[in-house]
Amino acid sequence: MIENVSLQKFNSWQVGGKADFYCAPSSVEELKLALSQTMPYTILGGGTNVLVSDTGVRGLVIHLSKFSKIEVTESEKDISFVCLAGTSKSDLLKLLLKYKLEAALFIAGIPGSIGGGVAMNAGVGEQIKPREFVEIVEWIEVMKTPSLEVKRFERADLHWDYRHCTGWEDGVITRVGIKIANEPDVSLLDRVRAANRVRASKQPLELPSCGSVFRNPPGDKAGRLVESAGLKGFSVGGARVSEKHANFIVNGGGATATDISVVIRHVQSEVLRQFSVKLQTEVVWLGEF
Repeated sequence: MIENVSLQKFNSWQVGGKADFYCAPSSVEELKLALSQTMPYTILGGGTNVLVSDTGVRGLVIHLSKFSKIEVTESEKDISFVCLAGTSKSDLLKLLLKYKLEAALFIAGIPGSIGGGVAMNAGVGEQIKPREFVEIVEWIEVMKTPSLEVKRFERADLHWDYRHCTGWEDGVITRVGIKIANEPDVSLLDRVRAANRVRASKQPLELPSCGSVFRNPPGDKAGRLVESAGLKGFSVGGARVSEKHANFIVNGGGATATDISVVIRHVQSEVLRQFSVKLQTEVVWLGEF
């Protein structure tokens, strides 16, 4: 455990203050030890959908960057992947490409960790199948707090919604079981490359961001609403609404978490004022704002 660790390099916006205490467990035993500490804790996965306060995060930040491993079991019918929760989606993507599985198309479009993908039922906007985590997850294991016992949940035990999965709290997701039909597609690598080119042309991937900031409201697109409100390019300090994709807020250089927070709230206010739609964020806010 380390004191006063900057969290800027651990989140995709590259902003925020320090953790009072920080640790990066690499095993279930080390995670259990971290959770047994008598202080508030915050779990940090891939850091791709979080906004870390400029004042930092109180208590212990448990970073799952080293909590990473994938076990593969192949059969004629299915291929199963058992992942520690901190495993990056890019590591899973490599295996999906190796086995030429269709799920690589959607995994290639979302950053972050496997556990985070479950918690927010991560997915993509393209009309492909599968396109959300609910379609590939078979089960998860959770270290419950405060008992620190590990409990298994089958997919049907959980409540899956748009960009949200509940029914497993309170605790920390430790392992995720994924099962995908063993139906290789020899054209998959070319299709993933083509999809990535399209995403790069439409999204500001060259600048720090958290990906999509706002959830799509029913029957509409958040990006369309933000653009229609005339907010592309709106900026505060180093943070601005991307000119390429209006549902991205980018760190154009020197942004603070406060800058990003102010931009988010202004966008919400303007979209509500102009269209009577209250945009909800996909962002997890860490610390005080």
